[in-house]
Amino acid sequence: MQRVSHHLLLCATATKAKCCDSALGAQTWNELKSVVRELNLENPERPEGIVLRSKADCLRVCERGPILLVWPEGIWYANVSPDRIKRIIDEHIIGQQPIEEWILKRTPFEVNTGVPSEKITSQINSGED
Repeated sequence: MQRVSHHLLLCATATKAKCCDSALGAQTWNELKSVVRELNLENPERPEGIVLRSKADCLRVCERGPILLVWPEGIWYANVSPDRIKRIIDEHIIGQQPIEEWILKRTPFEVNTGVPSEKITSQINSGED
């Protein structure tokens, strides 16, 4: 199993078109794919781990989309556009500095075990149980 540094979930297809225009969602998704590839963030040899990306139909926010959820930090970015993708990747994913003015909410990932997300991520990446 490959080490994973981040998983980016983009609410971009909005079949009910409540949160964002579908064309904007598609453009934002295409930019996310392009930037992740351009920066070689899917490379299994990347010491920090790979960056996964997934397109979601709905993240249950239904406003201010496209919405980007960054795991494992549980940071939700609102109004994500193609123009914002590169900065989010550069500053948050690579530089480890979330862009405060674009954050909609924070929901740190914890499983019912009460184990903090950093510990879970460490266990996943090391193969521990």
